[in-house]
Amino acid sequence: MSFAVQLSFPIFKSDTTTSRIQFSCNSSSKQSYCSKEGPEDDLDSRSDGSQHQVVLVERYMNGTSKRYILDDEFQLTTYLEDDFNSYGFSSKEMPWLPDLVKDFVLPAGFPGSVSDDYLEYMLLQFPTNVTAWICHTLVTSSLLKAVGLDYSSATTAAASAAAIRWVSKDGIGAVGRFFIGGRFGKLFDDDPKQWRMYADFIGSAGSIFDLCTPLYPAYFLPLASLGNLAKAVARGLKDPSFRVIQSHFAVSGNLGDVAAKEEVWEVSAQLIGLGLGILLLSTPGLVNSYPVLASTWMTMRLLHLWLRYQSLSVLQFNTVNLKRARILVNLHVSGLTVLGCEECNKMENILSWEKFSVPRIVFGVPLSDMLGGETSGLKVKKLLELYAKEKYILVLNQQPFKDFEILVSFKDGATSLSVLRSVWQSYWLYKNQSRQENTFDQLKESLHDLDHQFDKFLQQLRDVGWDINNIKLKVSNDVVIEDFHVD
Repeated sequence: MSFAVQLSFPIFKSDTTTSRIQFSCNSSSKQSYCSKEGPEDDLDSRSDGSQHQVVLVERYMNGTSKRYILDDEFQLTTYLEDDFNSYGFSSKEMPWLPDLVKDFVLPAGFPGSVSDDYLEYMLLQFPTNVTAWICHTLVTSSLLKAVGLDYSSATTAAASAAAIRWVSKDGIGAVGRFFIGGRFGKLFDDDPKQWRMYADFIGSAGSIFDLCTPLYPAYFLPLASLGNLAKAVARGLKDPSFRVIQSHFAVSGNLGDVAAKEEVWEVSAQLIGLGLGILLLSTPGLVNSYPVLASTWMTMRLLHLWLRYQSLSVLQFNTVNLKRARILVNLHVSGLTVLGCEECNKMENILSWEKFSVPRIVFGVPLSDMLGGETSGLKVKKLLELYAKEKYILVLNQQPFKDFEILVSFKDGATSLSVLRSVWQSYWLYKNQSRQENTFDQLKESLHDLDHQFDKFLQQLRDVGWDINNIKLKVSNDVVIEDFHVD
């Protein structure tokens, strides 16, 4: 389970008036676990005359924090302490609501990322939707009765029981949309093509459960519920992804008109599809043979998936997401030309996962992982000095038997441009990994080339039509490093 972490770097001055910090610690060989008993300060004077300097503090959302302290011999010690003050990322809105729930039900960056009327609207929409689904439940029994569910004297009771089963199936399916919306809401803006394609794959899997209900009628409810669950997950992926695609189409601010006309296209296709479907069902050989029905469905579904992939492949976004950034940076670092929007979008692999991309770049990494278990404070100080002008810290993962991997942590105030700079430096290190044996020399040389070539790279992107003012690269908030300098 991952936790959001906030790293704060104090500003150290030679004339600082210090206050004593007292720790009650249980020490181990590498780490001590402490509770703080005095005011926080940057320097801790010991009885033997030595001074321990607080280099940085990692603050976790679970109420604890980790302090990195340097002694006179540049040995690094870490302390874990309880800290239940408001250091986390809790928004000023609804302070009574746990942060975990806020992350699940509210957009990332709330309240600053949405308009002022968002919360009031959603609080009113919630009971509105509750009443709508109550009405849906009550009406369902009437519909089942009307189609002749049972002609006995117990018609009403049978219809109500069937309605409960039917609505329960819908409710189980709705859990999928609930989970997708809360857990993956931040993903759709970056790569709508990928998630729209995945939606069709998951929806196809859900249809298989529905297709199996005639074979196992006694298990209708669990099969239909699983089908609804998968299709609800698919809808949870499809709807927000397609809204992003619609926004891409509406270059004149005419999103409503684009959405309305999309309904015309979709309804026209729906009517034609229903007509052809009814025609197929009128074929005696299809109705009487389940294998023929299943094979026909499989053929149509595979054709559907292929057409969906083709339709998404023709989309030409002029914004830079992580996939397109990798393509553009890779070619630029290799000394080749910068691709235009059309060529780059054609090269983009819709189905690829970021975790399998090469080189592997891990964003939002705490300092302890960057150090790889080392306790020398010299490495920490050199890293802070090396990246003093950047809004991130980047290192090579030097663990044994580990493939080439880049670890990145962002500072407070980092933007999408900072992410793009870290990607450029990562590819430089990957392309030139054998030129320097010393890791810090590699990092220093990569930063030197970054300073001299990145502005030209941005200008080339602008010249070939990329919108560099709307870069779709999210800053990982797992770790946030506050601005600092160390004496």
